[in-house]
Amino acid sequence: MSDSLLLDSLQRRMKALFSLYYDALDTMELEHVNHFEREGVLPIAFSLFHITMMIDESFMMLTGQMPVWNDEWEARVQPAIANHGKAKTVDEMIHQRIGNYDEFKRYLREVFSRVEEWLTTLGDEDIRRVVIARPLPDVVASTFSARVAGPEGITVLDGIECWMYQHGLRHMGEIELARGLVGLQGMTS
Repeated sequence: MSDSLLLDSLQRRMKALFSLYYDALDTMELEHVNHFEREGVLPIAFSLFHITMMIDESFMMLTGQMPVWNDEWEARVQPAIANHGKAKTVDEMIHQRIGNYDEFKRYLREVFSRVEEWLTTLGDEDIRRVVIARPLPDVVASTFSARVAGPEGITVLDGIECWMYQHGLRHMGEIELARGLVGLQGMTS
């Protein structure tokens, strides 16, 4: 597969993934997002906040640009836990709630729009650039992206595919399942 065909496919897949999140946001209310089902079941608020922050941080890893998230966004969004929760337990993160849903939607759209715009600027050399060289640090060595990494390490393409696309699909699946718990339909057939 040529790099231009690969980039075109990647851009279309990311746009499609982000469109699922936009549709989900537009068809849920704050009570759906913050619904607490039972112990051990993370609320939709966790999946939404987590993936948006992770994509925001992944963008920084891939581009060197600072994340969108900052103290101002924290004050606007008012999450119960101002942390993506990657290093926290389910018992801690079941308490995640979003305080201001409209501001959260603005944050998500800003993060996703920035990624989509950046993807249109990528070329062959960009996607091949190594962002984490081997030997991989311990914090990365046990991740899915470490399993995907080539002999040189994790490339920009690996980061987009693993940290944004695959990770985003995983959490959209959680959101689709959780939508059923709050009386809403799934996003796709």
